[in-house]
Amino acid sequence: MWIQHAIGLDPRPRGVHLVTREVLSAVPELGDMRVGMMNVFLRHTSASLALNENASPDVRVDLEGWLNDAVPEGAPYWTHVHEGPDDMPAHVKSIIVGPSLMIPVAGGRAALGTWQGIYLLEHRDHGGSRQIVVTAWGEGE
Repeated sequence: MWIQHAIGLDPRPRGVHLVTREVLSAVPELGDMRVGMMNVFLRHTSASLALNENASPDVRVDLEGWLNDAVPEGAPYWTHVHEGPDDMPAHVKSIIVGPSLMIPVAGGRAALGTWQGIYLLEHRDHGGSRQIVVTAWGEGE
């Protein structure tokens, strides 16, 4: 069994956003999969995906703060600056965090840990809408 969906996410402000429900609700066929794998891929170079704490919003705030300190805007070594001061740092952050996740599927559900959620990390001040492609494969019920 193979499943693939393109999912459009509404624009979000710069920051770390929990999108687990949006992503998983767009793939109802997972309910028919007994065992498998799911790849969640973001089609952008200035945002990224991560899997982390889904309960405390403080984790998302702290992660955004750390990334901003680690990859500062206005650094004198940036040469790709024609799209604004947040653009090149956004590209670097997306490389650090990455564009995709691999998540096991078990018993018709994403086999996430109790406190795990899917994050969209928006690294631009005004990144716009984002596209995710979810591809899942495995054995049906």
